[in-house]
Amino acid sequence: MINKKHWAVFINNKSNKLQLINSLLNKNPYSEFNYLNKLKGAVFSNSEIHKYIDLEDRLEKKIVTKNTHQSLKSMSSGERKKALLKHLINSNTEYLILDNPLDNLDINSIDELKNSLQTIAQKTILIQIISRKEDLLPLITNYCYLEASELIFNKENLNNKHVSLKGDIPIPIQTTNVKGDILIALKNISVSYGNKPILKNINWEIKKGEFWQLIGKNGSGKTTILSMITGENSKAYGQNITLFGIKKGSGETIWDIKKHIGYFTPAMIDKFTGRHSVLNMVISGLNDSIGLYVKPTEIQLQLAKEWLSLINMWELHNTHFKDLSLGQQRLIMVARAMIKHPPLLILDEATTGLDDESAKLFVALVNKIAKESNSAILFVSHRHEEGLQPNFTYALKITNEGSIGEINTNNI
Repeated sequence: MINKKHWAVFINNKSNKLQLINSLLNKNPYSEFNYLNKLKGAVFSNSEIHKYIDLEDRLEKKIVTKNTHQSLKSMSSGERKKALLKHLINSNTEYLILDNPLDNLDINSIDELKNSLQTIAQKTILIQIISRKEDLLPLITNYCYLEASELIFNKENLNNKHVSLKGDIPIPIQTTNVKGDILIALKNISVSYGNKPILKNINWEIKKGEFWQLIGKNGSGKTTILSMITGENSKAYGQNITLFGIKKGSGETIWDIKKHIGYFTPAMIDKFTGRHSVLNMVISGLNDSIGLYVKPTEIQLQLAKEWLSLINMWELHNTHFKDLSLGQQRLIMVARAMIKHPPLLILDEATTGLDDESAKLFVALVNKIAKESNSAILFVSHRHEEGLQPNFTYALKITNEGSIGEINTNNI
């Protein structure tokens, strides 16, 4: 039996992670991992989960969850990861590449996954690719760093360049007005899917300029509430919901709702497949388009320049968006979402996959927007982000009859 050496590979948002994974899987690894050459490997990651979901949709049959009544698509983040892990182990995998395995998980799910990996590690080699130091699995004692495409060993830390924010939040060309102080009002909202209750008697108001964090365990209904707010959930019809002064079901269009919202979730980045410049990506937020297809005005160009200068990225304005690091892309997407100063900015798991330094800068930008603009912010995350300063927390608590909501006022 091979001497099992478990490793952690620390990455930042400029690391060539895909090259590392492909090298480990294709039997052409870095010399330190030659012992994997004759073994069968697999990847445990969010992207693999989505690949299986797409495959099951195309084939119209269950693959990962064939022995259960649920499809992979219908599961929560924690349930999906549990199902994929079981599927990979049952496939006689001899080593697992764990790509940020704790992302998108609540505290209970993290503890459960760690316990499962502790057991699996007795027979299976684990290679953990990790962005956040707090996520290091306790069973791993060997580690290295991936700087660009180079592995660096025996080094406690790589010096990350700290980038600060410069200046004030830029003033918009024009703003979208909403009558009254209340942007979102959910009253006695209950939702079920089939026989499974999701939400029970949710009562929640978001007012102008408030900074909220939405928290809850996997499967507690966070995504359901977000889809109610963005007008994309058919379960909202017949419910007592008012969005930006418009009563749900009064003849409003999806555009009537979305024009009031700046929205970002990491999955959005996959939609931007063109070779759009950084400058055009920011300006496209004025038109809610994917890229820019009309010549911008001088005023629009100046506004975009102010946003790029704020996040210290003006020198990259002609760079293709796809060529940026992950952390840089996230900052651009927030600037794009905020360039119009929407009444409500929604950030859905926006720090997932970021390294520690990029996450700190992202949080600093969100706090700055909250303090210097009139936009309300709804920040959704499983992870407790150090330094985040929301005014209020809306916590979803799972019960047998559906999740109930609890409001907490935060002392800043």
